[in-house]
This record gives sequence, structure tokens and C-alpha cells, in this order.
Amino acid sequence: MQRCCIVVIGFDNKRGGKMDKVELRKNTIHTLKNVSKKEHKHIEEQLQETVFQTELWKNSQTVGITISQDGIEWDTKQIIEQGWKDGKKIAVPKCFHENRSMIFYEFQSYDELEVVYFNLKEPIPNEERIVPKNNLDILFVPGVVFDSSGYRIGFGGGYYDRFLMDYKHVTLSFVSEKQLISRIPKESHDIPVDYLVTEKGLIETSRG
Repeated sequence: MQRCCIVVIGFDNKRGGKMDKVELRKNTIHTLKNVSKKEHKHIEEQLQETVFQTELWKNSQTVGITISQDGIEWDTKQIIEQGWKDGKKIAVPKCFHENRSMIFYEFQSYDELEVVYFNLKEPIPNEERIVPKNNLDILFVPGVVFDSSGYRIGFGGGYYDRFLMDYKHVTLSFVSEKQLISRIPKESHDIPVDYLVTEKGLIETSRG
């Protein structure tokens, strides 16, 4: 499974010691996999309730978001379908491996998806449906581990790191408290998200 990230050094907030990002990702994925279906569903509902109440969501017209996989990822289907009900334009990304880039396409039906590597679902490319990145009012950024400053460890690949370099609008991520650590050391190319959507509410990061 790939979404994005690069390997640097991180910290374990429970033990206080240094940990490699690969290890942090592995440990957090293990934790998330051991969350019961009932608890997972409860957290998802809290995350969704939080985001739907924000002015960020209410004021957005075009939303960039991934198609989540079953398992450890927080479901995005309800977000997508609520967006349709609210009259928003929904755009989902297609990843291009040759240059680790992404292009977002307007998404109006699940029939417009194809299954690609690691069983991820992505839009079938259609030039008429391309949504320029800075037409996205808000962008949901996936990840595995986060700190309160908005820095993240993703699933591996670096697609979002590249995409965010010149993205000018609002970024936010779904983050259970099980995914939060005290600090992820940053490098010059790391770009934090603006907001963390948690089961306890919305956190505005130092970037936001």
C-alpha cells in the first residue's frame, strides 16, 4: 500500500527514544490493525462529524480526497458522498510512478475508478475531468503518523510531498489520537498540513 513519505528519524512519544520513520510507520500500522471494528467505526464517525461541522468544509466548493482502502485507513466514502449531497465538486488523485506526480480528476461515479497497484482505486484518466491543484479549496492528505505541528509520515512514495510544494490552499488530515506522537523531526522539504481532524475536534497546526 502506498500513499506517500520519505525516511528520516522520528521520536516515540511513549518511550522517548529515537525511532526511524519506517519503524514508526510499522508500529502505528500495527496499532491501527488491532483496533476493533466497533472502535474503528466509532472513531470514523467522530472524524466525519468533526469535519462536517467546520467552516472549512462548509465554505469549500471543490474537495480533493483519496479513495480509502478497507483496513487501517479512515473511510473517505462518507466524506465523498456527503460532498456530492452538498453540491461540492469532488476530485480524486491518479498517481504517476515515472515522476512520482499526481493529477486530480473530478469524480462523479464509482464507475469512473480502476483498480491499480496494491489494489488501490484511482480515477481512469480523462483529460476533460482534470482539476488543477489550486482549484482544490481543501485537500485531505493521508498519512500514518502525525505530530501536532502537522508533520506526517505517510504510506511511502512521496507523492503528496511533491504535490504540496506549490499547493496554495487548505490541507487537512484525518488523525486518530492513536496516530499522534510528540514530534516528527522535519527536513527542509517536509510540508505540514494546516489542520488535523481528530476524534476530539479540529486542531489548527502551526502552519494553519
